[in-house]
Amino acid sequence: MDFLLPSWIELKQPFDRDFQTVIEKSVDKGEASAIALAVELNDYLLIIDDLKGRNFALQLGLTIIGTMGVIVDAKLTRVISSVKPLLAKIKATNFRISENVEILILNKAGE
Repeated sequence: MDFLLPSWIELKQPFDRDFQTVIEKSVDKGEASAIALAVELNDYLLIIDDLKGRNFALQLGLTIIGTMGVIVDAKLTRVISSVKPLLAKIKATNFRISENVEILILNKAGE
């Protein structure tokens, strides 16, 4: 499926593909690619939701945030006015979020 990305998004692949291959022994290919690239970059914030990938990234000392963290930050900095509509859209996909996490997110966002 082809779609246009906003101009501010830049797609990059890690330079060290061998390192990515090593990481793929522990996490899925997408997470491995993101983690390998984050290791190479000096200024990054790795957005990752997969628990295995998050734990692996944390073991490497990487700075991470999840999709829900991005949404809460967007609300707290007034980039968006409400978290609830985004949560509803996300829940309509195959993204898994527990009721407890949803309540926590809404509380953190002040909703």
